[in-house]
Amino acid sequence: MQRRTLGRNGPEVSALGLGCLSFGGIFGATTEAESLDTLDAAWDHGINFLDTANVYGKGISETVIGKWLATRPHRPHIATKATFTDNPARRLDNRPEHLRAELEGSLKRLGTDHVTLFYAHRHDPEVPAEDLAGTMQRLQEEGKILGYGLSEIAPYTLERAHAVHPVMAVQNEYSLWTRQPELGLIQRCATLGVAFVPFSPLARGVFGTPMADPAAFATEEFRPRIPRFQPENWPHNQRKLEAFHTYARDRGVTPAALALAWILDRAPHLIPIPGTRSADHLRAWAMAPEIDLTDDDREEIDRLLPVGWAWGDRYDNTQAALSERFS
Repeated sequence: MQRRTLGRNGPEVSALGLGCLSFGGIFGATTEAESLDTLDAAWDHGINFLDTANVYGKGISETVIGKWLATRPHRPHIATKATFTDNPARRLDNRPEHLRAELEGSLKRLGTDHVTLFYAHRHDPEVPAEDLAGTMQRLQEEGKILGYGLSEIAPYTLERAHAVHPVMAVQNEYSLWTRQPELGLIQRCATLGVAFVPFSPLARGVFGTPMADPAAFATEEFRPRIPRFQPENWPHNQRKLEAFHTYARDRGVTPAALALAWILDRAPHLIPIPGTRSADHLRAWAMAPEIDLTDDDREEIDRLLPVGWAWGDRYDNTQAALSERFS
């Protein structure tokens, strides 16, 4: 597995990370044994960068990773996140006391005294970015985190925080069907020496094999709320995706691996974190860093999935309200 640097002064990590959201059951039922098998498969493929959060399964994801760490000799780089609350009056909380308490809970579940990377899962508009950076600086000085990150933010928030204390990574959604970070965020990360970590790089399963099918989504998961999967939009998206799937198969690679190779090809500071709860699905895309795109590949992918091709927004209005928007 190739390596990439996690920020200008950060450690080298695998070019692909593993997103551990699905360990908490958000995409359907899973078991601890399946999650442990997936972690083993990731490590066997050279993936040493795990991404989780306190809210993934209400701590289940971190707990599973903690059990894996306790029963294996492996020492990966771990990123976790905090911000969300159960308080309907304050859904986001970047105050120092909240972030510190949530980090302590994460460390306990993970069974470690520090993590490589700690993200503010969202920027709380009631806490200035400069104050948030100061909180993270203190956690770093105490040795609880190696560096900090920001998630679902706009370029101006990155600049404000970075001016106080250097940001290690920014994590926003980015894939062949979500291109908004190209409107300055990816470029600002490069200029500032900040890693850009695309989450949902396989677009909620649409680049998987088989392709995600809205008719099969569990009613309790969140994907049915996403406009791109709803009946007025999905048939249009499905036709475009089927053409991409065909191109990938004709090229001799999986659609998932090709979608990840496209991201890796964009810039050297991009470190995508595809998620899965299946070791078999992981094996279908783990070879993505070995795929060298040609100019013909780039041209054909741009033709099949041009910028702005997806019908519908990536979030519904409730989901979108918690993320910073920019244009």
